[in-house]
Amino acid sequence: MGSAPDSFAPILLQLLLGVGFSALILTLAFLINPKKKSKPQDTFECGVTYYGDARGLFNIKFYLVAVLFILFDIEAVFLYPWAVNLISFKEAGLGTFFLIEMFFFLLILVVGLYYIWKKGALEWD
Repeated sequence: MGSAPDSFAPILLQLLLGVGFSALILTLAFLINPKKKSKPQDTFECGVTYYGDARGLFNIKFYLVAVLFILFDIEAVFLYPWAVNLISFKEAGLGTFFLIEMFFFLLILVVGLYYIWKKGALEWD
C-alpha cells in the first residue's frame, strides 16, 4: 500500500551523523583559529598595506559578462553529451531528428547572443 519505510533508524542515524559532523567541524574551527584580531592599520600577510574601502562598487558590466559566460558555458556542456551520443542516435534511426533539434537549440542561443550584442551588453564604454 504505502511506501513508508519500516524503520526510520537509518534516516535518524544519517541526520545525527550530519549534525554531529557539522558541530564537530565548527567546534574545531573555533578552537584552532588564530586568536589575534587584526586592526585596519595592520598589513596583509604579504606585507601590503590597506588602502581604500573593501566595499567598493564594481561596474555592473563585470557581473553581466560573468552571467553571459556561464550561460554560454552551460550551452557547451549540453553540446558534449549530445555529440558523443549522436552516432548511437543515428544507428537508432533518430539521427536526423536530433540533429535538427540541436540546430534549433543553437539557433535560440545565436538569437540570444545577437540580442545581447545589439543591446550593448558586451561593450566596455
